[in-house]
Amino acid sequence: MDIAKMGFDPIFLNALHDLLDFTDEPGQCSHHAPSRAYVRDAKAMAATPADVVEYPNSYQFTIDMPGLKSDQIKVKIEDSQLVVSGERKRESEKVKEGKLVRKERRLGKYLKKFGLPEATDTDKVSAAYQDGVLSIMVEKKPPPEPKAAKNIEVHVG
Repeated sequence: MDIAKMGFDPIFLNALHDLLDFTDEPGQCSHHAPSRAYVRDAKAMAATPADVVEYPNSYQFTIDMPGLKSDQIKVKIEDSQLVVSGERKRESEKVKEGKLVRKERRLGKYLKKFGLPEATDTDKVSAAYQDGVLSIMVEKKPPPEPKAAKNIEVHVG
């Protein structure tokens, strides 16, 4: 049956199909639809709060990651970016003698990416995790020493 004869606009249906297509398989995605992994990462980035403070000799990144153990957190530098990730999974323990009335604590993926300036020394990075807060210090490279003035001899000729 022809959809146009049913009163549906084919352009509208194609747009709707593109919005609802979240295929993860490469080559299977139609048009410009985002993959599920992209949508999941975008949600994780928006839901992971962070502060960045610049000091004269370093940058400090502070990221809230409650409920994680230190071995569940990954900190890495790739392509001039500081990438922080972790995941809090559903706890397997069940309520024994009662019923769960409310469940509001955040589960899922934590993700934050920070572009690092050229002045950072990626070999001097430290991270500490305490009370659900991850603190990362990235040292800055010392400023280059100014070059000494060079005298140029002027020839007459």
